Amino acid sequence: MQVLKPLTLLCLLYNSLLVAEDSTLKDYISKNKKEQFKYEYEKNEAEASKLRDSWIAPLQLQYIYSRSKPGAKELTRENTAIIMDQPIFQSGGIYYGIKFANASKKYLDYSVEVAQVKMIKVTLSILMQIKQSTLKVKSQKLKIQNAEINLKLKRDQYLSGQLDSGFLDDAMIERNRVISLLYDLQTSKELLVTSFKTLSDSPYETLNIPHFSLMSEDEFMQYNLAVKQSQAEVEKSDYSRDIIRSKYLPKVNLTAGYTWSSNEQFIDNDLTFKTNIASYNYGLKASMPLDINSFRDMESAKVDFLKSKVVVEDKRREQKALFLQTLYSIDNYEKKIALAQDNIEIYTKLLEDTKELFTAGYKTEYDVTLLNNSLELQKYDTQVYEIDKQLSLLELYEVYMNDVKGNR
Repeated sequence: MQVLKPLTLLCLLYNSLLVAEDSTLKDYISKNKKEQFKYEYEKNEAEASKLRDSWIAPLQLQYIYSRSKPGAKELTRENTAIIMDQPIFQSGGIYYGIKFANASKKYLDYSVEVAQVKMIKVTLSILMQIKQSTLKVKSQKLKIQNAEINLKLKRDQYLSGQLDSGFLDDAMIERNRVISLLYDLQTSKELLVTSFKTLSDSPYETLNIPHFSLMSEDEFMQYNLAVKQSQAEVEKSDYSRDIIRSKYLPKVNLTAGYTWSSNEQFIDNDLTFKTNIASYNYGLKASMPLDINSFRDMESAKVDFLKSKVVVEDKRREQKALFLQTLYSIDNYEKKIALAQDNIEIYTKLLEDTKELFTAGYKTEYDVTLLNNSLELQKYDTQVYEIDKQLSLLELYEVYMNDVKGNR
């Protein structure tokens, strides 16, 4: 069999990541799970908007009312003020703050996408394992039937004196072993079904598993979610570094204010005087902090930025290794499938010959049943290996950015 070439093959596209009945892979998870991720995206949008507008200073509204009575005099005072201290220039800090907000949203969206795809991957993995368990249970029942036939033959041979009791004991042990394994398979399947029901609203019996195909390594790396998330971290760190640098540079604020005050004096409940005063002010305020830790602060931000760039390169290497490992796994399953298909051809021919011999009286019905079961076992093995291939490709889906096709 020809080995898969890493630079020409890759996985993960099935009709633009659409599955049966044109539904997206997200349809495999429950409605509640999808709602949670939707709210996470909405929260990211709200947080980003808040961060983008954080440079806009709030208006300070103030109102004071007081009463006092020194001796016979009673004084009443009211004071109202509106104060504004709005930055209009921060040596690029406002611009980089907006850019940082957008970069932060992109990074957070990738984080949500990573969590969502991971959940989809887990759901699909469990579904595939359930399908495999179903096949393995059917296969195991055939093995039990073969063991039952073998035990009957050994018992007949023992009773006729052709075999000693050791062979009969071995046949009995093998029969018990395959039956016990069937119980284990059935238990494992039920545990998988229980886990699947916590993640999906759909009954597993009616769901078809998606089929992932191969495509180029370049496309996998181009739309790699893990790499994209790391790149977003670089962008975020870069703007963060600019913000920190601008924090220690000159900035200019527009200041303005309006105040109104009222004073009243009463003696024996009679108003003796009343004053109302209104005033306003406006101007500019320039400032620049001189902080002993400014260099250390900027150096720390620079280190974070440089580290994030190294993380991207390391992530690329990690993803390429994952891709190659997946290809080797697929190649291994392809070999197993080819071997099972060869066996199917052999058993098919043997079964045809055995049926003819049975008709002629040279073979028993047991011989026909055993060969037929062996043929079916090879067919089940082929289907199990095909699902194993899909499970391997599913590992790549976890880091594949499926929303590039408009599925988010």
